[in-house]
Amino acid sequence: MNSAPRASRMNITLLGRRNVGKSSLINVLTGQRSALVSPVPGTTTDPVYKAMEIAPLGPVMLIDTAGIDDHGELGRLRSQRSKRILKHTDLVLLVVDATVAFSDWEEEIVRLCRENDSPFLVVLNKGDLVANQPAVLEQLPVEIRQKAVLVSATKGKGVDKLIQAIIDASPKDWDNTPIVADLVGFGETVIMVVPIDSASPKNRLILPQVQTIRDVLDGEACVLVCKPQYLARTLDKLNSKPKLVITDSQAFSSVQAQVPADVMLTSFSILFARKKGDLGIFVQGAQAIGKLQPGDEVLVAETCTHNTTHEDIGRVKIPNLLHAAVGGELKFQWARGMTYPHDLERYKLVIHCGGCMVNRREMLARMARARELDIPIVNYGIALAFLQGILPRVLSPFPEVLEAYKQGDEAQ
Repeated sequence: MNSAPRASRMNITLLGRRNVGKSSLINVLTGQRSALVSPVPGTTTDPVYKAMEIAPLGPVMLIDTAGIDDHGELGRLRSQRSKRILKHTDLVLLVVDATVAFSDWEEEIVRLCRENDSPFLVVLNKGDLVANQPAVLEQLPVEIRQKAVLVSATKGKGVDKLIQAIIDASPKDWDNTPIVADLVGFGETVIMVVPIDSASPKNRLILPQVQTIRDVLDGEACVLVCKPQYLARTLDKLNSKPKLVITDSQAFSSVQAQVPADVMLTSFSILFARKKGDLGIFVQGAQAIGKLQPGDEVLVAETCTHNTTHEDIGRVKIPNLLHAAVGGELKFQWARGMTYPHDLERYKLVIHCGGCMVNRREMLARMARARELDIPIVNYGIALAFLQGILPRVLSPFPEVLEAYKQGDEAQ
């Protein structure tokens, strides 16, 4: 259970004022003392993540946050960080002290949830301290009364009812986009081509590769894994052609030359562009590469933090290819981890990584922010395929997206 990555878990964020019992609620939900509890307001400063399992939802991530009413400059920054979590939250638990009136603070969170299209529940905590519990529910705004659950975290009362409410309120489509299972049939063969270079982690595969293997198996298909230099040998040993070949984007040129034209070819990065975001929008962003001019600013967004090498895809390979494509130097900026600049207006293009460390809501929010400002956004694999002139080839598994790309190419 604990090995499921954060990006593959449904994110449930607890928001509320200081000292309403958010940390106590996480402790009772998880059945362990995982969050620090104190009567002193402001004990929780930065978001705290706790993994657990809720059947039938599966692995979820509970996120404890600082009080939205935290004061002072530091408190203001903590509150802003808490609110920003809405961008990658699948369900919000707005925790309210049942002994205190529903206020403008809670109304602000309700407003933000609606603006971000975030499902939410109102958790009335400290219910054991209230003599007239029906009256507590009556004091809530009518339009959110049906979303309220009365509990006592310290007494463990109402927790079962809250868990059922979480199950009922959870978005049913939060992670239902397959990686590859819908592209293959029963018993068909998928070949995964995995280069091993200086940027590869020692003694293991990277997360997208592992997740893709599992998704192929979930599709009742077979998977073979090889290095690029052994692809031809692997193809020769098969009695029939594979249904699909998936390669690391960095090996596009050598792999596409070896794969028969009637075999679908794509990359892990392209599969995750569809899994985590909107593949069609990313492909549109690739067409903007041809409009770049020397001196333009380009943002490269990486959701993981890793040591860079001379073979790094986002800091070396893609920048070098883009410099050559535009015939001059571009100005690159890099954003790492969960940092995503607010001043996107300055950039002519955003190039995003595969996003294996963020969930779909976060990726879609990033894409939406770029589109609001009319800034094209593309991801690593699609950019590499475009720069190497093989984007139509690696979009073969997605005929609708391929057709839209061709029409956009003709329009230009």
